[in-house]
Amino acid sequence: MKLGMFLQPSHPPERNPYDATEWDLEVIRLADQLGYKEAWIGEHYTSTWEPIPAPDLMIAQALKSTKQIKLAPGAHLLPYHHPVELAHRVAYLDHLAQGRLILGVGAGAIPTDLETFGVEFGENRKMMGEALEIILKLWKEEEPFEYKGKYWNANKVKGNDILKPHMKPFQQPHPPIGVTGLSPGSETLKMAGEKGFIPMSLGNNIEYIASHWKDVEEGAKRSGKNPQRSDWRITRDVFVADTDEEALEGSLHSMMGRHYREYYLPLFRLLGGVSVFKHNSSVDENDITPEYVAKHNWLIGSPETVATKFANLYEAVGGFGTLLVVSYDYSEEPEAWKKSMRLLKEEVLPRVEQKISKVII
Repeated sequence: MKLGMFLQPSHPPERNPYDATEWDLEVIRLADQLGYKEAWIGEHYTSTWEPIPAPDLMIAQALKSTKQIKLAPGAHLLPYHHPVELAHRVAYLDHLAQGRLILGVGAGAIPTDLETFGVEFGENRKMMGEALEIILKLWKEEEPFEYKGKYWNANKVKGNDILKPHMKPFQQPHPPIGVTGLSPGSETLKMAGEKGFIPMSLGNNIEYIASHWKDVEEGAKRSGKNPQRSDWRITRDVFVADTDEEALEGSLHSMMGRHYREYYLPLFRLLGGVSVFKHNSSVDENDITPEYVAKHNWLIGSPETVATKFANLYEAVGGFGTLLVVSYDYSEEPEAWKKSMRLLKEEVLPRVEQKISKVII
């Protein structure tokens, strides 16, 4: 079992971009020191609570102050980039990372992002597929080609000795690629299974998270792939303290709770997707509050309590490889967040390994 971080990144609207980025870099450095295996950094454009539009710029900074942790845009939203340009940026960053880059890709879901870029909802997933096809074609194919797509045109020119395509990724044929899934029957996770990409579940309701592996397997059948549960990442809200009471206070009544109260739950109500937080289908949507998700979805409590919740999650979904901890802006009370990260790695994880009765992976 491995640990990683998932930085949306979440910051309150009053936090300026510089201070927000400094906090995220501090979290990544600590994760590296503690032995967390990876950190994924989100990309958004019109969300005041997720204010980082260029995760690759943060990754470039984090590479200089970390040693072993792998870093990933989580994810580059492909409809908002020309695939030829992004293929070159990612390949270049892969050289800077020297094997520590994972490429996360997504279709984009925030309505105001789609509107800002003039992308119609429903077309964004098709655009993602076409963009990824072009990017992989540029990286893999040696011979010149012309690509005439519905959304983009792209050419690989023959060139000459001094002017020709030359930028390829450091990792061959390309960095590992990961895709996220949220809803049951996720088409992106089916694509992950079909293409052999890393599947990542943005997790709340355990029942639908468990169904995500069926989506991965369904996609894998299309191409004859053999997906491994050890590659499966699941994100989760986690806060560990010495006691359950202290953990509840440090999460629900601090930045985690504020994030849900002022942003995450209102956003999902706006999108009509608040049901993803239900721990069973009979719950009334009006009862979905920060207090509700803290009780039913979050992994919060003492090391023993969190280890039990962690092991229960593992066994309920049938096993997975990496828990990605959603990171929040605790820059005003940093020691509480840092202590939680340390306790998770040093006190919780050993307990989880003891509690899991049968190794599934």
